[in-house]
Amino acid sequence: MVDANRIEDLPPLHSHRVLVVSGLSGSGKTVALRSLEDLGYFCIDNLPAALLSAFAQRTLADAEGLYPKVAVGVDARSPLADLDAIPKTLAELARMGLPGGVLYLEADNEVLLKRYSETRRRHPLSSAGVSLPEAIDRERKLLKPLRRIADQVIDTSKLNIHELRRQIALTMGLVPGKMVLMLESFAFKHGVPSDADFVFDARFLPNPHWQAELRPLSGRDTAIRHFFSGHGEVLEYLADIARFLDRWLPGLDQSERSYLTVAIGCTGGRHRSVYLIEALAERFRASRGDVLVYHRELA
Repeated sequence: MVDANRIEDLPPLHSHRVLVVSGLSGSGKTVALRSLEDLGYFCIDNLPAALLSAFAQRTLADAEGLYPKVAVGVDARSPLADLDAIPKTLAELARMGLPGGVLYLEADNEVLLKRYSETRRRHPLSSAGVSLPEAIDRERKLLKPLRRIADQVIDTSKLNIHELRRQIALTMGLVPGKMVLMLESFAFKHGVPSDADFVFDARFLPNPHWQAELRPLSGRDTAIRHFFSGHGEVLEYLADIARFLDRWLPGLDQSERSYLTVAIGCTGGRHRSVYLIEALAERFRASRGDVLVYHRELA
């Protein structure tokens, strides 16, 4: 089981071209797939397990290389025989040069019951005469073959959507032997990220929020970039942060840590912090490559 406070202990999944995402309904599989899509995976949910091999081969064999990696959501609605065959299917794909793995999500029964109560959604295995607790227990049993072979098991009982998206990004981004630079934007009004190694405050910089036409946009939009490019103090602050990281990253690279989180916050977490994080990511990807970006308030 993954401890959310010990990301550095996670085995890498980044090299897998075929990723099966499974787990208990209500544990966050849809959130995980959306996060993987942001990381460059071609994702499809609720694929019958029997179609896994054909889908992976067809998609990854694309001559133009449009889909270098695929992630497939598989749940307990597939026949048990098809679920049991997934390990064999992944082994066959690996022999074809398409290595695969399994990411499994789960949560405590009490948490799942509460989530279903809040969303009022129907469990996929519930039917007339089958209670929600019974459906959850049945699903656990049906998915045991997948949990048994999972490369990663993430317990989402204590994770919210934003924390899960961030954990997926780190899980999939870790590269053995290299320190990953995690750049994160956030809003101070929602709290400072608890595991940030370095925190920078951008609240004193010019704020496009006060221009009605810019307010709905984010720091990733062209109009916002143009706005900040006309303010020298923003560019100077960006250069100062970059110089700080240039000075200390080489030493941190020699440490035994797997990742370093640099967080930049502003009031709402949409404009100034996002712009600075995107600019830093562009700069350091050119020299390091191992850079992840997470915009907490945009997730």
